[in-house]
Amino acid sequence: MIEVKNLTKRFGQKTAVDDISFTVKRGEVLGFLGPNGAGKSTTMRMITGYLPPTEGQISVDGADTVNEPIVAKAKIGYLPEAAPLYADMTVVAFLRFIAELRGKGEADVERALDTCFLEPVRNQNIDTLSKGYRHRTCLAQSILHDPDILILDEPTDGLDPNQKQEVRSLIKRMGEDKVIIFSTHILEEVEAACTRAIIIDQGRVVADGSPAELKARASGAGAVSVSIKGMAGSGIRSELGSLPGVSEVRETDSTESAFRGQVLPSKSAGALTDAIFNMCKDKGLVLEELRVEEGRLDEVFREITVADTKLDGSKMGPADSVAGEVTE
Repeated sequence: MIEVKNLTKRFGQKTAVDDISFTVKRGEVLGFLGPNGAGKSTTMRMITGYLPPTEGQISVDGADTVNEPIVAKAKIGYLPEAAPLYADMTVVAFLRFIAELRGKGEADVERALDTCFLEPVRNQNIDTLSKGYRHRTCLAQSILHDPDILILDEPTDGLDPNQKQEVRSLIKRMGEDKVIIFSTHILEEVEAACTRAIIIDQGRVVADGSPAELKARASGAGAVSVSIKGMAGSGIRSELGSLPGVSEVRETDSTESAFRGQVLPSKSAGALTDAIFNMCKDKGLVLEELRVEEGRLDEVFREITVADTKLDGSKMGPADSVAGEVTE
C-alpha cells in the first residue's frame, strides 16, 4: 500500500505539488492524470524516493521513503519518463545487469523478456532498437524483480497501437495483486486499465474516483440523445419540452420533418426515456435514436482543470483537444 499525506514540493518560489494526500491499496490500478506541469511526475518521483519532499510523508508498505529509503525502494519498480539505457549493451545483457543489482537471477531475466515480448530482440544492441522496443526494455527492468508496487510514468509512450494494447492488458493483469500508479495523457487508457483515477491540477488533487464516477461528473452525462421524425423539428422540440422531468432541450439538427438533439433530465434519465418513447408512440412519430449519454473523461478533464494557454497567448478551449487524448 502507498500512503501519501500532505505532500508538498517546492522548487524555490515555485510550488510544484501542493499539500496532496491519497492512498493506493493492493489490487488498485491508479491512473494519474493532469495537464502538463500539473505535478504528476514530481509526485511520482517523490514516491519512488528520487526526489525528497519539502513537506509531508510517503509510506510504501509501511516504510517511510525518507527515513527508510532502501527498504521502500526495494519494494518499488519504477519506469521514469525517458528512462535511461546503456545503448552499447544487448537487451539481455542489460537485464542481466539489472538482475545482478537487484540480487535476482537468470529466471527473472527470462520472465521479464517473456512478459514484455522482448524475445525477438533479446540479443540485439539497444542502440539499434526501435523506440517501442527501447520502451519495452525499460518496462522490463522495472518489473524484473517482481515488485509489489509499480510506478510507471507514461508506460505506453512511443508504442504502436498493438503494443499499447499489450501493455495496457499487462498493467491490468498485474494490477490484480500489485499496487500500480501510472501517468498518461491518453484518457482511453484509464478506462481500459484503471480501477481508479486521480486528476491533479496546479499541484492539487481536483478529482478522485473510478472512471465511471469521473465520467458521471461530465456536464453531458445523463443527457438523452434523440432523433425523431414525423413532425416539424420545432414542434417535436415543443413536445419534448413539455414532458415531465425535462430541464432543457438542446437542438443540434432539425428540419421541417425531424428533430435531432439532446434532452436534459431534471431527475431520472430512465423515466425520461420512457416518457419520450410513449410520446413518440402516441403522436405517431418515428423514434430513430434514443440513448442516455454516460459522459466522457475528456469532458471531465477539460471542465475541472485550468485551461492551458496556447502559443498565441489565448486560452485553450474544448475544441483544441482531441477526443480521448489530452494534447501535449
